[in-house]
Amino acid sequence: MLMTEARTHQAEAFQRVDATPLPVLLQVQGVTLQYKTPQHLVTATYRVDFDVHEADRFVILGPSGCGKSTLLKAVGGFMNPVEGSMRIRGREISGPGPDRMMVFQEFEQLMPWKTVLQNVLFPMKVSGRFKGADARERALSALAKVNLSKFADVYPHMLSGGMKMRVAIARAMAMEPDILLMDEPFAALDALTRRKMQEELLGLWDQLHFTVMFVTHSIEEAILVGSRILVLSPHPGRVRAELNSTGFGHGSVDHPDFGRLSKRIHDFLFEDELAVEVRS
Repeated sequence: MLMTEARTHQAEAFQRVDATPLPVLLQVQGVTLQYKTPQHLVTATYRVDFDVHEADRFVILGPSGCGKSTLLKAVGGFMNPVEGSMRIRGREISGPGPDRMMVFQEFEQLMPWKTVLQNVLFPMKVSGRFKGADARERALSALAKVNLSKFADVYPHMLSGGMKMRVAIARAMAMEPDILLMDEPFAALDALTRRKMQEELLGLWDQLHFTVMFVTHSIEEAILVGSRILVLSPHPGRVRAELNSTGFGHGSVDHPDFGRLSKRIHDFLFEDELAVEVRS
């Protein structure tokens, strides 16, 4: 790619996504989410709207307490909106389902007493969706897609962090979900390991083009991981912006376009504080 073409490609990150997208997979319209604590009724999000298209790397970005994880739980079917609607492939989300699979933090959800293959088989057996030889064939196929066929009989403690992530994704993808839900999966990792995990995830996406919703509070991670970024305001979460972030990688972190997009997102996140500073 010529330098001028690369700069043009990266400049698209400053625009709302206007190119013809793939079909809409998930529609979230006017969603307000609330939950109770012993002392309060908390409004986590307020009238949030967005669409997730097939093969999106859709990142939800915002400060702590803005409802990012609550939104992911609602998409997963673990809580219902008090206002608005959430539809996947046109069907109202009314509870958990195999079309939405969660990949948890740090990938330590793998059962240590089961082999890699047994871990991938487990949700299929529990759900009853796939059985016997069909389940085994799907599990082996999923492991092949993430380049772990040779490790089918290995136990999790023998795997690197990146390999554990691939097993977790293979386990989810063996269920043939429409979307993977990832809630700050790298938040507790040191900087070097976090970078490796991001690269592992992007490498898998390059191969498989699955749809993922990824929650983070890191601006840099949002730009690196996401193809589209939904920026939420501080509590209660409202949509501040929706941006295209394609064209960036770890090698472009020091590029001026990356810095400009990072600043723009920062301004969206903290525009209330900026407004107070201007008035004062």
